[in-house]
Amino acid sequence: MVVSAHSADFVWRSAGCIALHAKLGYKVTVVCLSYGERGESAKLWRIKGMTLEGVKSGRRAEAEAAAAALGAAHIEFFDVGDYPMRVTDDVIYRLVDVYRALNPAFVLSHSLRDPYNFDHPMATHIAQEARIIAQAHGHHPDQQVIGAPPVFLFEPHQTEQCEWRPDVLLDITSVWDEKRKAIECMVGQEHLWEYYTRVGLNRGVQAARNSDNKNIKYAEGYQRVYPQVTGELS
Repeated sequence: MVVSAHSADFVWRSAGCIALHAKLGYKVTVVCLSYGERGESAKLWRIKGMTLEGVKSGRRAEAEAAAAALGAAHIEFFDVGDYPMRVTDDVIYRLVDVYRALNPAFVLSHSLRDPYNFDHPMATHIAQEARIIAQAHGHHPDQQVIGAPPVFLFEPHQTEQCEWRPDVLLDITSVWDEKRKAIECMVGQEHLWEYYTRVGLNRGVQAARNSDNKNIKYAEGYQRVYPQVTGELS
């Protein structure tokens, strides 16, 4: 399960993870809390006569095409707005329902801090709060509660400023073509295509240096929120 603040965030930051796990048989669901219609759609707003609904429609089409390219099982749009992002308890409860319907094996979302974009940590706060409520036996006690899915924070745009440090490097070399195809679906933010290609290459170099697999070319970085529980170290 991926909780994305805006409709393109899941592509830049976790498309490789989505494609990789889809190929492994996981049914990946992407939740886009907003379309990024106000703050992340400058190219669309330069079109003469463009409207808010027109931007939303364009961003939705891009995200749906990207999700299909990655093999995601489902993409859902909450349309809560952006810049600023504000949500009611009903939005959190809606996400709780998604958690309980899916009982996800893991959850991906944004860094806990981002001084350049307050929507990003807000999305993670919403994802975390909904996860906790989905574990609560007193919330709709007639429903099955979820377990404790690990939460991974994908890479922000400026890592140092966001106090984000990768402690998981995921090899996405085998699905890079799918990620690049999804990236190119996001025509409203074409200026980021090459930037996130370089990010993938840089993380690939780091992944190869930290493993015995020297054939890694592309990777994605993630930060764990909760401790890894294991029976042995490897």
